[in-house]
Amino acid sequence: MNTRPRHHDVLVIGGGQAGLAAGFYLRRHAIDFTILDAGHTPGGQWPHSWDSLRLFSPAQFSSLPGWPMPPVAGYPDAAHVVDYLTRYEHRYQLPIHRSTRVAAVRRDDDGFLVDTSSGPWTARIVVSATGTWWRPFLPALARGSAYAGAQLHTAEYRKPQDFTGQRVTVVGGGNSGAQIAADLTGHAAEVRWCTLRPPRFLPDDVDGRILFQLANRRYRALQAGQPTPAGIGELGDIVAVEAVRAARDGGHRTAWPMFTSLGTDGPRWADGSAWACDAVVWATGFRPALAHLAPLKLSREHGHPVTDGTRSVDEPRLHLLGYGDWTGPASATLIGVGPAARTMATQIAATLDQ
Repeated sequence: MNTRPRHHDVLVIGGGQAGLAAGFYLRRHAIDFTILDAGHTPGGQWPHSWDSLRLFSPAQFSSLPGWPMPPVAGYPDAAHVVDYLTRYEHRYQLPIHRSTRVAAVRRDDDGFLVDTSSGPWTARIVVSATGTWWRPFLPALARGSAYAGAQLHTAEYRKPQDFTGQRVTVVGGGNSGAQIAADLTGHAAEVRWCTLRPPRFLPDDVDGRILFQLANRRYRALQAGQPTPAGIGELGDIVAVEAVRAARDGGHRTAWPMFTSLGTDGPRWADGSAWACDAVVWATGFRPALAHLAPLKLSREHGHPVTDGTRSVDEPRLHLLGYGDWTGPASATLIGVGPAARTMATQIAATLDQ
């Protein structure tokens, strides 16, 4: 292992879509940077997604800055996204160090000391772009149960054939829960989709492109101190992609209310009813993967570090990109991360010039 620190003006942690967008704009500013990625192959989290996962937007509205995603019929699947991201990083010759896991980011005399599995690095500025996929969230109901069947999170689900003939409970009223429940239809013997509240489907003509426009409109209004239009959450929770729409219209995806406990054989409800099942899939979301920033002791609000755009309010040499609306409107999406990355790179260039 290399023990002498390697230095760049900027280190980007994470080589997924946010890291690539950051690299695109940092290169435009002729900034000295490199990208550290824990993965062995390109694509960020996309190679680890379930087989039938589809984007919410057509390819032309799912592009990173500079190069449009190649067209494909319908909504792109995960394999198409991985191919696009792989070709994107080669197209722009982005400097990515693979199989480099970042353990800790610490303050140093002239910036940061970054401890990694391939040795130490130093940088004047750090961009954290690790996303959320690597930190799946499981509720206490899952962690503390005596359930004897299989339990897995969205991050571990791959294909419906793994559950052929089984009785499966899917938990979660968002897009992942709806898509996985629909995916299992026709394969599992029976599926119960459990949600905290009745599912709210967005209108069938609303997809990721419209959601991105709404997020931007709301963000601009907030920045200007104007009355804010309805947010995405006020319109609904679930994008009715083709498979979800088919299951919904076929009467296969009526949601059950959330159970109150998980017994050894399956869910149990407050009214005393129970359902024995072979597996529970927890589509209960993710949290930002930020353990590497723990040494910085950043102040937090609403469960995440406080930022002004992408810049940490506690440490102006640190930027966080691609985690959600708190780092830029729709910045956790392919189409949304570009504008946030552009603004961030401009700020970084100004900081380095100082």
